[in-house]
Amino acid sequence: MLARDDITTATERAVESVGAIEAADVRAGVALAGAKDHPAMPTVIAAGEVGSWEALLAMSVGTLAWGLVTRDRALAETGGRMLAAGMLASLVKTSLKRTLHRTRPNVLMDTGRYVRGPMGPNDGPWQSFPSGHAALSTAVARAVARSRPELAGAAYATAAGVIAVQLVRGAHFPVDVAVGAAIGVAAEAVTDRAITEWQTREA
Repeated sequence: MLARDDITTATERAVESVGAIEAADVRAGVALAGAKDHPAMPTVIAAGEVGSWEALLAMSVGTLAWGLVTRDRALAETGGRMLAAGMLASLVKTSLKRTLHRTRPNVLMDTGRYVRGPMGPNDGPWQSFPSGHAALSTAVARAVARSRPELAGAAYATAAGVIAVQLVRGAHFPVDVAVGAAIGVAAEAVTDRAITEWQTREA
């Protein structure tokens, strides 16, 4: 990571030609990631990976499969809803990442570089917008909360924790996670409507 004064200089240089909202977003992202190189951060990051696509896919498929094996229809439906919401959220966030590029806060803090615009490299450091962890964890949390209201608090708390980790590790700016969470909410709403309509027809 660059020296603190160099990060401040790079941040102010990065926001010279952007609007007020984006400038505030960039400054906030850098401020929130001030401890990204703290010795405890690897442990924090590992905990946040519960919101990765791989972890959520395994959790969703596992819930669906266990529900089918045990003939627990409600559990199977929960797993199916989790899987559907997560897949749609993943599709949307991936499409946006490949259409719009934005370098991550840690890139700015480590190299002094901030770039954003249409298209761009299909490479992780250039794909800050939107946050996939926020999109998927929110979508799955909403699906769990809808199917199992008694688990809503735990589901939302987990998603919030995943989102917070993305900020403190310097992986995303605040707008990235906000848009990601909005994608998750929308994806779950769309899949819920589709599933509900299908259930109505089958009844």
